[in-house]
Amino acid sequence: MMLRLLCLPALLLLLAQLSLRAQTNSPTALTAADAAAAGKLFGLHFTPEQNEQMLPGLRDQARDYDVIHQFPLSNAVPSAMLFNPLPVGFKFETTHRPFRAKSLPKFKRPAQLDDLAFCSVTELAALLKTRQITSVELTQFYLGRLKQYGPRLECVITLTEDLALEQARRADREIAAGHYRGPLHGIPYGVKDLLATRGIRTTWGSAPYTNQVIDADATVVKRLADAGAVLVAKLTLGELAMGDVWYGGTTRNPWNVRQGSSGSSAGPAAATAAGLVAFAIGTETHGSIVSPCERCGVTGLRPTYGRVSRTGAMSLSPSMDKIGPIARTVEDCAIILQAIQGPDGIDQTLYDAPFNYDATKKWQGLRIGYLRDDFESDRGDRRTNEFAALEQMRKLGAKLVPVSLPKLPANAISFVLSVEGAAEFDELTRSGQDALLARQSRGAWPNIFRTAQLVPAVEYLQANRIRYLLIQATAAALRDVDVFLAPPFTGECHLISNLTGHPCVVVPDGFTKDGAPTSICFLGNLFRDAETLMVAQAYQEATGFHKKHPDLSALVGGK
Repeated sequence: MMLRLLCLPALLLLLAQLSLRAQTNSPTALTAADAAAAGKLFGLHFTPEQNEQMLPGLRDQARDYDVIHQFPLSNAVPSAMLFNPLPVGFKFETTHRPFRAKSLPKFKRPAQLDDLAFCSVTELAALLKTRQITSVELTQFYLGRLKQYGPRLECVITLTEDLALEQARRADREIAAGHYRGPLHGIPYGVKDLLATRGIRTTWGSAPYTNQVIDADATVVKRLADAGAVLVAKLTLGELAMGDVWYGGTTRNPWNVRQGSSGSSAGPAAATAAGLVAFAIGTETHGSIVSPCERCGVTGLRPTYGRVSRTGAMSLSPSMDKIGPIARTVEDCAIILQAIQGPDGIDQTLYDAPFNYDATKKWQGLRIGYLRDDFESDRGDRRTNEFAALEQMRKLGAKLVPVSLPKLPANAISFVLSVEGAAEFDELTRSGQDALLARQSRGAWPNIFRTAQLVPAVEYLQANRIRYLLIQATAAALRDVDVFLAPPFTGECHLISNLTGHPCVVVPDGFTKDGAPTSICFLGNLFRDAETLMVAQAYQEATGFHKKHPDLSALVGGK
């Protein structure tokens, strides 16, 4: 009860983010005792005279808060405060050079259609371009797999069958007429269900939004349509982009269906790993691409912050959200990034930075580092696979140098994510609809949002000042390398690189003794996504772990 007495005045006086009962929600009801209690919550201690002196101003602030609460703000409204990931003195590459992927492979259609399930985008593109298969046939094939395995994996929210077949028929007509748009033309894919699709519901994986239809396509969805890709499904995400639990269940790991697929890009990773789509689009704020890709043994790219438009995507943390591909190969990811990256004239956080991916370019001249302390701190099968990855890079010609990330309080400022999320979903909290969310534990969004409501604006701004120092210090720490390797989620690398906006490619690097996939991360400097992909691709092609896939025989018939 004492905690309640402390919290409610605090949020009225300083944040005004929760509703109070009728007898206490009037600004004139605030007292000097309320001010003292609020100050105690935030480590502020004022004299009785100072508390009395503050009261008129606090009452005025509370009235202003009431006005704001009545003003309609949808999740799509951006902040006037835009995050800048660029360190002082940062200079962009200025020349935009042509995108150069490898030539499509000479690939022959297999006798059994099921053998296409785990083909790469480039292999499927070779079949489509040479008209060994039609997009309609390929789309129907993947729709069939989504219907067969999707319910057991709990990875599909909405099949977009009518749209998919319409797009596939258009692709076939265009390819037959000689109008080939490129390697994504006619390729079936899925998107995490926080990307808007006109006329099709976008649920954000959460019960309060199950019937939400946004009358627009996200920029990423538009750009993939322009590339000729075929949208076959809206895939699951952990509710409001956390974990693998959504309003319909828990998305499963195809390698072990007793286990969740991790999140929050749970559906995109699981569906790609199970061969239900050729590729998928995920998002990451703090681990939501890397974590499910590691769990499900697929390849993923978290692009540089400011590389891919978030227009039409659910906003969780505007200063940390990023959209990227999940696929079978690194080159697939590069092809997809080329299609979706660049300014759209709407998202003001975007930079017109060259991508300049060139798969034919030698990468051995790049300076490659590794986080020695993080590698040495891991144990067991993962450590064995991680050190094997380092040895493989040396065999390929990399001269690995140890690097360390700055020792600044990254964990202590990570609450910027929660505060931004609480602002984005303020109405959900105030309306009480947060009680409809599937997870209600201490570590779930309802409690996190409520707690974040009590973070003073001063502390949020102070945290971002430390974040500024972190950006400068990270740039200095990585000055002598172009790309570096790190184990997933060991130490603070993953948190720091998400706070600073650096790109990351996650690639399978082996298996545990129990048969679970493991992964290694390749991280690059800001807007050096191309170099990061090139190095990761060299490792992937030399190892071939990505060619293994889960046995889905136990899932037949939903058993």
